[in-house]
Amino acid sequence: MINIQKSAKLVGLLFILGTVSGILSLNIVSILNAPDYLIKLSENKTTLIMSALSVLTMGIALSMMSVVLYPILKKYNKTLALGAVIFRGVLEMASYLSIAISWLLLLSLSEKYVLAGRPATSDYILQGETLQNFAFIGGNIALGIVFSIGAIIIYYVFLKTKLLPTWLTLWGLGGAIIYLAYTILLIFGYTFEFLQYILALQEMVMAVWLIVKGFNKDAASTMMTHTS
Repeated sequence: MINIQKSAKLVGLLFILGTVSGILSLNIVSILNAPDYLIKLSENKTTLIMSALSVLTMGIALSMMSVVLYPILKKYNKTLALGAVIFRGVLEMASYLSIAISWLLLLSLSEKYVLAGRPATSDYILQGETLQNFAFIGGNIALGIVFSIGAIIIYYVFLKTKLLPTWLTLWGLGGAIIYLAYTILLIFGYTFEFLQYILALQEMVMAVWLIVKGFNKDAASTMMTHTS
């Protein structure tokens, strides 16, 4: 028997762990964006490794969130529950993994670049740009798409089942749609970074709500007796 309120608290904690880990991973961003990043990376090895570990921690936490939700979501619809695990679990984790791998490969490339005497024109620079682009595609484009689709599925189920207040669910559903639009705009070179924070803020509010209040008791009771 599923303890739905314990699951709610665990989901909230996983959201917070994922968000905090994501924030910690940003320590490397300014170095990656520097013109001489191939030199700076070798000088900041610990920072890069810790950032990569933070990204992996974020991926594991947010992926586990979908696994914890699966037994609950499948009470409404098994197909949507599986979709949430695929997009917010498997594919999202693969995107975070691609970021971490790209960063670690950049570190190795950086060390070789420095040992080679920092040549102004070389394959090192081309390889660095390739890895940067790979991390961007994996971390911004691919992640944004799978993350948004997974979030839309989860918030749709929350909306239909009334497990959370309607205002909070609509905020999440709207934020997920806006995040998807933000990702599509990014593909065409348009950057509106503030759009991604709408859902980020909602998820933190929801995380606290889940930890403190849990799911709606009446809705949860009705849902857990339902067989899809």
